[in-house]
Amino acid sequence: MRNLIFAVSFGLFLTSCTNTEVVEVGNKTSMMVEPVFDAGEVVKGEVIRAKFEVENTGEYPLVIAEVKGSCSCTVASKPEDPIAPGESGIITAEVDTERTSTGLITKSVRIVANTEPSVTEVAIKATVKNK
Repeated sequence: MRNLIFAVSFGLFLTSCTNTEVVEVGNKTSMMVEPVFDAGEVVKGEVIRAKFEVENTGEYPLVIAEVKGSCSCTVASKPEDPIAPGESGIITAEVDTERTSTGLITKSVRIVANTEPSVTEVAIKATVKNK
């Protein structure tokens, strides 16, 4: 009897771990975004606030999965909702120049979306001067 209970329990355990759902990959779309935000001259310690307008130029909703700065001094945020075809959204990025060197800087933001290719990089450029 004990073996029967063990066998039934084990069988239920195995079937509960089986993933029977079919996962479909979303439709690819396209987007247009200005590749460079030029902040010009800034004083060391200022925060650069860059905005990148992202336009969905494809036929399906644009889903931005992730935006990530190239270093710890660059923080980016994305629209949470999908962007409908023909519509636009804003990706913002802030660069803390207190944490950068002086002179010409270039910081990138990586955008991961349901596009082909799936990763697009944009850049923030500035010339950081001492106070």
